[in-house]
Amino acid sequence: MAETAGSSLISSWPASEAAWERTKASLPGGVSTGLRAAMPPHPLFFEGGQGSRLTDLDGNSYLDYVLGWGPVILGHGHPGLTEAVAAQLPHGATYGAGHLLEAEAAEMIIDRVPGAERVLWSNTGSEAAQIALRLARGTTGRHRFVKFGGHYHGWTDAMLIGYRTGPDADLGRGSLGQPVQALDDVAVSPWGDLGAVAELLRSRDYAAVFCEPVLCNSGVLAPPEGFLAELRRLCDETGTVLVFDEVITGFRMGRGGAAERYGVQPDLVTLAKAVAGGFPLAAIAGKADILERTTSGIVHAGTYNGNPVVLAAAKATLQALNEPGVYETFERHGLALGEGLGASLAAHGVVGTVHQVGPVAQCIIGVEQSATFEDFLGADQEFYNRLLVQMLRRGVFALPGGRWYISTAHTDDDIAQTVTVFDESLAATLAEGPPPVIQR
Repeated sequence: MAETAGSSLISSWPASEAAWERTKASLPGGVSTGLRAAMPPHPLFFEGGQGSRLTDLDGNSYLDYVLGWGPVILGHGHPGLTEAVAAQLPHGATYGAGHLLEAEAAEMIIDRVPGAERVLWSNTGSEAAQIALRLARGTTGRHRFVKFGGHYHGWTDAMLIGYRTGPDADLGRGSLGQPVQALDDVAVSPWGDLGAVAELLRSRDYAAVFCEPVLCNSGVLAPPEGFLAELRRLCDETGTVLVFDEVITGFRMGRGGAAERYGVQPDLVTLAKAVAGGFPLAAIAGKADILERTTSGIVHAGTYNGNPVVLAAAKATLQALNEPGVYETFERHGLALGEGLGASLAAHGVVGTVHQVGPVAQCIIGVEQSATFEDFLGADQEFYNRLLVQMLRRGVFALPGGRWYISTAHTDDDIAQTVTVFDESLAATLAEGPPPVIQR
């Protein structure tokens, strides 16, 4: 019998456990991406979703705040999205040639993203970041680039330097197999420290600065007042290409993403998660004189780039996000969720911080204050994982690490119910002990 949020507790997930045992015989760790193996108490397997809910193989229903790790911005099975994709499928999956959907979807992005003059289609955020770097190098004639600690720009060798920690964390590498030479490509600067990044850029040795304009991957840390504008000025002064990684923030934190929200125009913007409502699509938008270089010496290729199925999904997604009231509702729901989680921590005497920007929130437990990436690293993730299991038992599906995504399908009642479940789950987690480890 299916469970719903707030109903009787789910005690176990036998069908998911059986599915996981089966997939471990054919997939490394039984999952298609290693991050999913970290989902407590073990990876769950789902049969489908509708709106703000997912249903697992055992028939349990959950309010979903994972949303495919971000892309499902319209919720599951959105009618306009599914109809657009279904209408395209009989006409073929890809042509290896041009079609009008390429321009129609690109025009919608140019209309929304400040400063965008051209759009380059790709398939994933990692690919988008890689071609953005190549474009910056080809434009400036420089090789190295600057990024910020904790910012994620995909899993390629140079981009993974300085992201969280890993087996070679003392060297700044996040994965075994990353070549030591990748360290020569990048300088990692503290997020929000203008003096540090200014000192790097004034050497005029860097092709680009990459940043998440809101550090969503490591704490949902908004930029300090004026930081992005000053970063823009420094890049102009030193001839450095400014790249906003809006894989998460794009079309989520405003109609024109974080560039619109904070009033700063980068040279290039990478987009992915929200752009096609869950279908695999990425884009690089920005200045024509940079992006046009892919026709005169800078190689950008990809068999699946701009295929009509995902661009039909992109058009439908952007049309839905353009409906009146979407972003006002995102702000209201994000604020209600963030304030609700924070109030629950306070009511139970749990040390922690909740950050929220638009429809993305971050719950950081065990840290008295959390203003930096280093603060975020001090969170008690073991306690939070136990809390996640208690929420699962009560029908709420959320990410490890503390990040929450909200879709257009979530309702006021969903948010209120989720806050109640979080409060009940926090009480249950404290009762099973031990309490969070506090970082001072």
